[in-house]
Amino acid sequence: MTHYATTMLSPIGELTIVANAEAIVAIRWDTESDDRHPDARNPVDGNLGEVEMRDDATTHPVLAAAVEQLTEYFDGARTEFELPLAPIGTEFQRQAWQQLSRIPYGETITYGEQAIRLGDRNKMRAVGAANGKNPIPIVVPCHRVVGADGKLTGFAGGLDNKAWLLDHEFQVRAATS
Repeated sequence: MTHYATTMLSPIGELTIVANAEAIVAIRWDTESDDRHPDARNPVDGNLGEVEMRDDATTHPVLAAAVEQLTEYFDGARTEFELPLAPIGTEFQRQAWQQLSRIPYGETITYGEQAIRLGDRNKMRAVGAANGKNPIPIVVPCHRVVGADGKLTGFAGGLDNKAWLLDHEFQVRAATS
């Protein structure tokens, strides 16, 4: 299956958005920063096969919608994404990612809370591992999960970017409340 990609500049660096013919399958981080997790490239990179770069995202409607909605998100004009998604992962990973999508904009939960929502508090580490393999960060908001003590932990895009995303959401939410 052929995948298509485009890049966009954002306040947290360059993002590469990857889609198949019908849905977003990955968002990749710019991996130049020293603050990135070692596998920040994206856990699905090896599973994508051929990826055709699109300089003009408007030639692919899913990529165009993703760029538009991410731009609106970074501008503070969007709090929910309405994109078709096709994350590549195990059944448990997809369940964990579904739970991420249920965390409201501008709010955080702990890994333990996410494990409880999945039905087993003892799966905190499995939840953390699944979140670390989330192929569609920002849209599937793994940045909204924090450690039990409220500290920022485990973010492939770098803790500075996790802090930026959360601060951005808190500020937008406060301004619109």
